[in-house]
Amino acid sequence: MKIISLLFLAILMVTYIAGQNSYLVNTFFDSEEEIIGNSYYDLQSNGACQNRMYYYPDGTIGAVWTFGLDFPNFPDRGTGYNYFDGNNWNTWPEERIESDRTGWPSYAPLGENGEIIFSHYSGADIDGLSFCKRPQKGTGDWQENIFHGPPGHEGLVWPRMVTGGQNNNIIYLIAITRPEANGGLPYHGIDGALLYSMSTNGGLTWDHENVLFPELDSSFYKSIVGDSYAWAEPKDNVIAFVAGSCDHDLFLMKSTNYGETFEKTIIWDHPYDNGYQIIPEDTFYCVDGSMATAIDPLGKVHVAFGISKTWHDEGYEFYSLYWMVDGLGYWNEDRPTFSTNKNALNPYGHPDSELILNESLIGWCQDVNGDSVVTLLDDWGRYRGHGMSTMPQIVIDDQNRVFVIYTSVTETFDNGCQNYRHIWIRSSLDGGNSWEQFYHYAAYDPIHIFSEFSYPSCAANSDENIYILFQEDNEPGLLNDGPYGENFYYFAKIPKDEIVGIKENEKQIAEIVVSQNFPNPFSEMSTVRVNLRKQADLSLEVFSLLGQKVYEIKVANAKVGLNTLTIKAKGLSPGIYFYSVKAGGSSVTKKMIVE
Repeated sequence: MKIISLLFLAILMVTYIAGQNSYLVNTFFDSEEEIIGNSYYDLQSNGACQNRMYYYPDGTIGAVWTFGLDFPNFPDRGTGYNYFDGNNWNTWPEERIESDRTGWPSYAPLGENGEIIFSHYSGADIDGLSFCKRPQKGTGDWQENIFHGPPGHEGLVWPRMVTGGQNNNIIYLIAITRPEANGGLPYHGIDGALLYSMSTNGGLTWDHENVLFPELDSSFYKSIVGDSYAWAEPKDNVIAFVAGSCDHDLFLMKSTNYGETFEKTIIWDHPYDNGYQIIPEDTFYCVDGSMATAIDPLGKVHVAFGISKTWHDEGYEFYSLYWMVDGLGYWNEDRPTFSTNKNALNPYGHPDSELILNESLIGWCQDVNGDSVVTLLDDWGRYRGHGMSTMPQIVIDDQNRVFVIYTSVTETFDNGCQNYRHIWIRSSLDGGNSWEQFYHYAAYDPIHIFSEFSYPSCAANSDENIYILFQEDNEPGLLNDGPYGENFYYFAKIPKDEIVGIKENEKQIAEIVVSQNFPNPFSEMSTVRVNLRKQADLSLEVFSLLGQKVYEIKVANAKVGLNTLTIKAKGLSPGIYFYSVKAGGSSVTKKMIVE
């Protein structure tokens, strides 16, 4: 895949949306968070995020991610696992749980009190899928098992797994056969066939094994893109998964008999049948490969998906995604489906677009500083074809309230070269019929001034809180090809009361938030980030240990949102100093060191 950057598409999108948006952007709410692990391997998905966390009724939590510390080749890559016993998380994992190199774990409960993880072997002596399970969550030895694809296609990849039924003893699994680009062969004419398996006894035997649904065979699709599919958490007898990308339809497969049979619904009808008959150099708006789905208390399926635009060259040797396309789509079974019109998913207000603002188009880059224009730098972190607002998760509670969590390129948060992605949340209090204000996770927490948030994965079940796992990095974008930096895996507990109906003016909010200067210590220049809730005169004063003012910066009528101030070390002797930032009657003082 090659990526084309067209800045005018981003500008068009955010200008259109900013002009239409009358929704409050609420950037202040409290949450509890904790780092539960790390990894230098940062590619967690090529499309949709796996179900990587489960919140148990007894208050315990299991969480997983693709772990690897030994760069550049990561021979130690595998599942990083951590467990919350109701009071504390375990220490960070130092090694994978599998015996050989794996990746892409899905996590679920199994049996009365056990747990199970599916991942795929890659760069290993083994081919196929690994599934590790144990009867008591959080403790004991893992039992490692191997699940193979059909004969001649044993190497299944990019699995997704959930469990359901009484005591969570039914395993539901989808994965694709290894594509030619990854050393595999076409399966029944499909270069990456999506196969379904089900076990009713915890994986001892398989009632349905490597089933190619007739509705997904080569007469419909010539390939299914890896990671472009996601399960919903099963709800009683209702089982469902979705799949979609620029290569093929966005479709729903739903079962109402515990996964015995499925019915297909095409949510977005790809402009070209089975993908490979695309007219050379044609373009159209499409799903970006990231999506999430959930089943509400009435058994209705809800879907959220990232939006992009694709271009295909002659002979379909390459396809490209315009990574500066913005928009998060939404659909449920009460809504009409989207047609083959090439502008059906156009998020820019095109007359042929079938997206309805704040109904089926529910997410986009936000106007953080309130000036009616979303101003971004020319670049931001790139992922594998993901759009500007992407990687959605859906949580639906027993009151039929729908919460959509996603990452989005965020105005005013940048490192001087690229904008960061942050996590945004939007809720519907009436089952997806209408949508409330946007909420910006950890917006003005000084810890996250220089944070890139990606790959959120939410526990499908919830109580008064939403439980989320995400990757945090201090550099935007995907960097697993180098240079390598440490990524952290954050667990966060977000109170629902903070994001349903509590207005900003009801909260006690700091007028000014000031970051620690970076770098610190420094010998030439250091940067201080200041977030303002209101426009105000802004100043920064540096004092020596004797209280002498040795440096000063003044900004008249500083803008709402993020302001960047630079301290130059020239003329300052090595030692300890204090800097005081003042705005709108508020002040914050911090320590810095000049080398």
